[in-house]
Order: sequence, then C-alpha cells, then structure tokens
Amino acid sequence: MWPSSPTRAARTTICWPTSRASACCERRERGPYMSETGTEHPLTAQAAALIELERFDQAKELLARRLAGDPDDVRAWARLAVCHNHAEDFEDALHATQEALRRAPEDFSTHRIRSYTLRRLGRSDESVAAAREAIRILPDHWAGYVTLSEALIAQREWSQMYEAAVTAVRLGPEEIETHHALWRAALVTGRQDVCDQAVREVLRIDPSNAWALQQLATRKAAAKDAKLPEVAQGYAQALAAAPGNEGLRKGLEGTLFRMVRGTRWLALLCLLIAVLTARVFPTGDDPTALPAPLGTRLYALALMGVVWALGAWRAYRKLPQGAKLGVWSLVRREFWVKLSLYEAVWCTLCAVLIVIVPWTDRVLLQVLTHAGWVPPLITIWFERAALREAR
Repeated sequence: MWPSSPTRAARTTICWPTSRASACCERRERGPYMSETGTEHPLTAQAAALIELERFDQAKELLARRLAGDPDDVRAWARLAVCHNHAEDFEDALHATQEALRRAPEDFSTHRIRSYTLRRLGRSDESVAAAREAIRILPDHWAGYVTLSEALIAQREWSQMYEAAVTAVRLGPEEIETHHALWRAALVTGRQDVCDQAVREVLRIDPSNAWALQQLATRKAAAKDAKLPEVAQGYAQALAAAPGNEGLRKGLEGTLFRMVRGTRWLALLCLLIAVLTARVFPTGDDPTALPAPLGTRLYALALMGVVWALGAWRAYRKLPQGAKLGVWSLVRREFWVKLSLYEAVWCTLCAVLIVIVPWTDRVLLQVLTHAGWVPPLITIWFERAALREAR
C-alpha cells in the first residue's frame, strides 16, 4: 500500500490502537535513518524487536545506549517515544518526538506517535494537527487517516472521525488497524451494522485475532436469543488467542456459571416428573393407591435421563476442552457455583429416590419432595433479588 513516491515510500509506520500504547506494529523500510546498506543500527533494531515483544523497559535501555553514542538516530528517538508512551510518561514521549522531528521534520511515523502523545496529554487541537501533518507527508497511506480518526475522538467530531476511518479502509482494506478504526468510529455514531462488518473483516484477515473474537463473543452474549454453549465457545476461542485477557476470562467464567445455574431447572423438571409419576399429591376423593406401577416408575426414570442428556450433557459435550476444564475449576474455586451444582444433584437424587423406591407412605414422599425443591428455589429467588439490586 506504500505510495509510489521514492522520497515518501521510505518511511516507518507505527500503528497505535487507542486503548493501549504498548500494542504497536512497525514496518521498517529503508530511509534516511538507515545505513547505506539499508540496515538499522543493531541496537535500534534490537529495541524494535523488544517493542514487538512488549518488553519496553529493556528496549528503553538499548535506545538510551544508542542515543548516547549517536543522538541523530531518528528511529531511536521515535522508538524511545513509544516506550515512554507505554509507561505513560507522556511529557518524555513528547520530548523524544520533538528531538526526532528536529532531525527529520518529514518523518511520517514520528508525527503519528506525536499525535497519540498529544492526545493523551489532552492537547486535542495539536493532536489533530500532527495527524494532518502525517497525512500531508503521505496522503495515500492508510495509517495517517487511522491516526486522524483517533485524534478526532477528543474533539467529538464524529462525522469527520467516521470519514477518516472510511478513507483508511479504502486505502488499506487488508490492514486490521483500518477496520479497527472504522469499528470505533461506527460505534460512537451508532452504526452497529458497520461495527459488525468491521469485526467480520478483521476475522477474514486474521481468524485468530483476539480483539475481533472478543467482540464477536460479547455480541453473542448480549443477544436476546443467545445460547450459552455458543457464547462460551466464543469466549473460549477468544481466550485461546489472548490467554492473558481478564475481560475474556471473566466473560467465560460468567457464562459457565450461568450454565451450571441452569442445571437446577433441569433437576426441578426431573422432580416434577417424579412427583407426577409417584402420585405424591393425589387429587379427588379417591386417592390413587401406592406404590405406582414399576413400569411407570421406570419410564419416569428414563425420561429423567433424557432431560439431563438433552439439557446438560449435550450442552457440555459441545464445549471446547478448555471451557470444560474451566467448569470444574469454577466448581472447585467458587462457592456459589459449587452450591448450584450441589443443589441440582440433590434435587435430582430426591427425584430418583421418589421413583425408584416403592413408597407406601405418602407423607414420606411429600417430605422428600419438599426437601428436593425448597433449597434450589430459595437460592434462585435470592440470586434474582441480588441481580435486581445490582441493576
């Protein structure tokens, strides 16, 4: 996507997402800061590799050594600004960009970094000006328009922000960062269809992209007709791409908790089947004799197995292996998850005892029935009350 101009093509692009200054990607091309052979100084190149690995403190040390030996290394100054931005030392980052631009006023990537730094310092007008300067230097490159779209956030210029993002996508349709910028712009302008399309495009380019998978999982979870196994699968896929993401981990654990809580309703359904089969609460003047026929009771037992197979085992079987392990990890760690599972098991056990044993005393049957349904329903009532208060 680089423009054809030989004087402008030799630039470095650093892609900043709005949320994290640490997540940058660099594309190194030969430029005036490189040697005649087209290679960077080893310390500057090593620092770039460390930045890619998000080891910013080590990169900063190498860049300090490099600049002590050669203060005219523009790339070293630019990358030092990257490190300062990650540490939120924005004044130091701004100083580093000034040093770089004093030596190379037309450096495209430095203007982009400067725009980000000024935005974090609350100097929105200067941030937009720096982004426009980057576009002036490389008017046909997508990265400048991404920077401009981000800079316009602080000014609440939503229409201009959206237009800049659309231009970025037009110039760089195969770049993840352009679709990310369009997603942000569409989000603030209320264009959910464009947001969904941007996420799909990112997944087309990179099917394992953690951000896009997270958005997809969150979208599924918010849907009214969301199926918990599918939501859990979406979170598990996103978590596989970004294992350290706490938001994804909490989303997966919350979904698994809801699945475990849902097993109590299956247990209550089994209890209802048992109560009807065993004639626990007869109606009319002529109570039905006890015990119920063996065939009827065995049929009820088989029906309970079908309920659990269709309701719980089938959903659990579809979960990825990591999510399955997460269920048991939650059961071991979280009291409320453990309580929900115990209540489901207890309620089902009561239902099984009701139909297996040939009871002749209806009072014992009724005691067993109440012992089965009271604990889970009380817990469900308290949970819903807590949710209403939280809202």
